[in-house]
Amino acid sequence: MRVEIRGIEKLSFRERQVVALKETGLSNEEVARRLGISTGTVATLFHRARSKGYEVVIVLAGDPLALFDTTEHEEADDV
Repeated sequence: MRVEIRGIEKLSFRERQVVALKETGLSNEEVARRLGISTGTVATLFHRARSKGYEVVIVLAGDPLALFDTTEHEEADDV
């Protein structure tokens, strides 16, 4: 599994840091503590980044969630 942030080139360096930490599930307080900034600054940077339209995408290799029945495809190939 790989996580991509599309549109990250539109963001400032600090916005990228905040987005990366927030999108992994950290609270504003946790992000602020890690980056040495106030929670208000975290909220502002995150809001500004969201308005620039980035997108978080999870890329899954293969079928790790077992969503597709491979036996169905194998049986069709045998015919």
